[in-house]
Amino acid sequence: MTGLQLLWFILICVLFIGFFFLEGFDFGVGMSTRLLARNDAEREALMATIGPHWDGNEVWLITAGGAMFASFPLWYASLFSGYYILLFLVLAALIFRGVSFEFSANADSISARHFWYWALCIGSTIAPFLLGMMFTSLIQGLPMDSHGDIYAGFTDNVNLLSIVGGVAVTLLCLIHGLNYTRLKIDGNMRDRARSLAEKLYFVLFAGEIIFVILLAIYTDFMKLRPMSTWAILILIVLFSALSMWGAYSNKEGLSFITSGLTLGSIVILLFNGLFPRVLIANNPAHSLLIKDAAASPYTLTIMTIVACILLPIMLVYFIWTFFLFKRRVKTAD
Repeated sequence: MTGLQLLWFILICVLFIGFFFLEGFDFGVGMSTRLLARNDAEREALMATIGPHWDGNEVWLITAGGAMFASFPLWYASLFSGYYILLFLVLAALIFRGVSFEFSANADSISARHFWYWALCIGSTIAPFLLGMMFTSLIQGLPMDSHGDIYAGFTDNVNLLSIVGGVAVTLLCLIHGLNYTRLKIDGNMRDRARSLAEKLYFVLFAGEIIFVILLAIYTDFMKLRPMSTWAILILIVLFSALSMWGAYSNKEGLSFITSGLTLGSIVILLFNGLFPRVLIANNPAHSLLIKDAAASPYTLTIMTIVACILLPIMLVYFIWTFFLFKRRVKTAD
């Protein structure tokens, strides 16, 4: 394995961390339009908090997929063909969720407006659930041949660990969205978001215990990388505890940052367990390794140069947009 191959494996991990940190609170706010808001004015206020950001945040997922396609074409081909149905459903959920912003604002009847409100909520729930299922499914070992072709059945995609993983990611996104709501909303909804988050943290800790047990049973993470796996698991619990403490002590910024870091730590946990593989086969001899899935050295060199130029520009743009729209949203607005 070369240094460039390792660099791009880490960069793809970073891109997925950025996606779940940023799009995670978008998903949570989308779910909150039905779980938290009590009327259309409150739903519009919640949508306004993510209106300037949600489409830009989704770019992190597109960039991660594009980087995977260019730097690890065999990984991309095997993953996207093996999980075609799941990824198609994720795409459908993201489309319905995306158009709901514009269609609800221009609906010509109350029933049509509420249809698109529900589309936002359902799309924001299904997308993280299916992504969580996919990521926790692929770390268990897949029926894959020596050419990287995946022949996954229903139980390979849908099993106890993948369902728990999907629920955990969805719950974390909801909590992350509630913490974002506390930062961005004025009025009663801010207090209701805090109250709901405080209750959900207890469910989250129970889920994390179940997840650790299933991770030890269904994956080889504890066997191959026990030290780093346990260190990251401890970080996940620590960030969750800090986020909960931030909610109870009314430290909104701390809650938001640490709930996002919890999501990011889960991505790190998965990539740490995969290394030096990118896909795990039931037959270890057929597992796809970083060194075998990577593009040519010339391609990786060009991509590294482009990334060094564009990545700082992208980061400055994201920081600027969040600074520009830092004002709290009021329901009366």
